[in-house]
Amino acid sequence: MRSFEHINDKAFQAKFKKDCQMKISLKIAAAAALTSLVFSGAASAASLTSTASATIATPIAISQTSPMSFGTVTSSASAGTAVLTTANGLTPTGGVSSLGGTPTAAGFAVTGSSGATYSITLPTTATLSSGGSSMTVSSFNHSAGNTPTLTGGTATFKVGATLNINANQAAGAYSGTYAVTTNYN
Repeated sequence: MRSFEHINDKAFQAKFKKDCQMKISLKIAAAAALTSLVFSGAASAASLTSTASATIATPIAISQTSPMSFGTVTSSASAGTAVLTTANGLTPTGGVSSLGGTPTAAGFAVTGSSGATYSITLPTTATLSSGGSSMTVSSFNHSAGNTPTLTGGTATFKVGATLNINANQAAGAYSGTYAVTTNYN
């Protein structure tokens, strides 16, 4: 039979208490380790490989299909204008008269990405010269509307303007250049 006399022994009680605390600490440590293993999957990182793409648009381009011509006009002792519409109509004002010829609005073709919209930038003024004489062209306008679109990748438009003719403008064949710019919106 076992003897329980040692239960009242202080040294035994201290050792027993220490052993119990050690067993409890080991159980807590084991539980923490097990919990760590169980939940380590929830804290792990996830990754994947994604994709990226880009489409390079066809560059926008412009070409002239017909030059601007105000036809043949006369001047007088009074200044005036010759207003060229995008529909090839010419309206003289002031001391200017039209003598015929073929007034023609400038024609342009634009190519680029199908369905894209674009803007048109026209000059404020241009100068036509003949020898030492010159005239100013102003009020440039186009027929493409507010938001032109490249249908099937192409579009066309016309440009009209106003020729400002001085009083007693010198006779001659006047010519000059101006810039027309297109950009994608």
